[in-house]
Amino acid sequence: MSEVPAWAARLRTERLRPDRMWSLSRMARELRTAAGDRAPVAHPESLRRQIRGWEHGEHRPDERYRTLYAVVFDVPEHELFAGTDAAPTLAVEESAKLASLADVPRVEDVLARVVSGTGRRVGAGTVVALESRVHALRLADDVVPGGELVEPAFRQLDQAVSLYRDSSHREDVGRAMLGVLAELAQVAGWIAADAGQAARAASTYRLGLSAAREAGDPALESNLIGSLAYLTTNGPTPDAALDLAQAAVELANRSASPRARALAWDRMAWAQARVGVTGLATRALGEAATALTEAGPAPERPWLYWVSAGESQVMEARAYTELRRPLRAIPVLARVLDAYDTSHARELALYLSWLAVAFADAREPEAAAATAGRMFDLSDGMASHRTAERARTVLSRLSPYRADVPEVAELWERHRASTTEHTPTAPSA
Repeated sequence: MSEVPAWAARLRTERLRPDRMWSLSRMARELRTAAGDRAPVAHPESLRRQIRGWEHGEHRPDERYRTLYAVVFDVPEHELFAGTDAAPTLAVEESAKLASLADVPRVEDVLARVVSGTGRRVGAGTVVALESRVHALRLADDVVPGGELVEPAFRQLDQAVSLYRDSSHREDVGRAMLGVLAELAQVAGWIAADAGQAARAASTYRLGLSAAREAGDPALESNLIGSLAYLTTNGPTPDAALDLAQAAVELANRSASPRARALAWDRMAWAQARVGVTGLATRALGEAATALTEAGPAPERPWLYWVSAGESQVMEARAYTELRRPLRAIPVLARVLDAYDTSHARELALYLSWLAVAFADAREPEAAAATAGRMFDLSDGMASHRTAERARTVLSRLSPYRADVPEVAELWERHRASTTEHTPTAPSA
């Protein structure tokens, strides 16, 4: 088992503390803000790579950065960087990831308060605690890549399934628990997909689908089927997703949620674009945009918090990029990304990849290379299967320009060097 110094473990744990949950980019911004004009620090993307190296224990920050860390975390420097002893990498990851979900009551603690008599009886308070933990995981996924979050997510899912199976509860509480299980399965499946575990994601979506169906929640059922459709669409047989996407639309149309309908139609649009059906993809995009203008319940379901006009426009641009219509995609992506939340580094990197491909298809290789460079800055070393796949797609689309456009050749060399740098070496005998 690889080991890291205890101080490196502290840096990572502090960054992922429940009241922070900072991405590497956010950590870099905090250090730069603390430095102000008093001490020069590295460029944000270079600093982000240094932070990752420090947290892995590859080298120790110099005195300037140690001081800045102490200011940002409000921890005395001698405590933060005490000791040179090593801690197992697994233990570091476990403590940091578990800490990221520790801002809500533990299910076991809630159970201790609601258990009565000789059996484990679960009440509404447990459901509320579970809902809070699911939403905490959902928010963590916004800033932490799947490769780092997948095992904590599945521990949460296993605990929730055991809780439902091994406890007694009223019928209404049981139905609510099934709904929370379905939500948790959707989040865990999404994280597994980002970690490159497609089979695990698919089986988890199916588990959630069964729970949503038994809970009698068509909007949530639509989300699970739509998630499975999206996973299938991005796989080797995208046409197999069309029936799933249609089923998600039909279920969403039975719900009272405009955002659920918009989400289902966006996934239908993506499936149609992937198989090259322009007319149906365009119609689905129109349906999604229309749904978002409709009045719905207030407030909307928590798991739909991210569905917005901006995200729908990104899907529109992605669909047109997939259909090789870059002149329709570029203005939309450029406008949305100009105001995109930079703390969501993975999504920003993914969306930049679509813009890079659109520029390449528009025969603007220099602009494509510059955009891809921004994507590589954001995703360098990121534990996300999706960003790695998109990087390969971008390079493939730029391949025809490699010999004649210096910016493209430089991008290829950068990717080759980065891949070599992050390839683990075999341990010596």
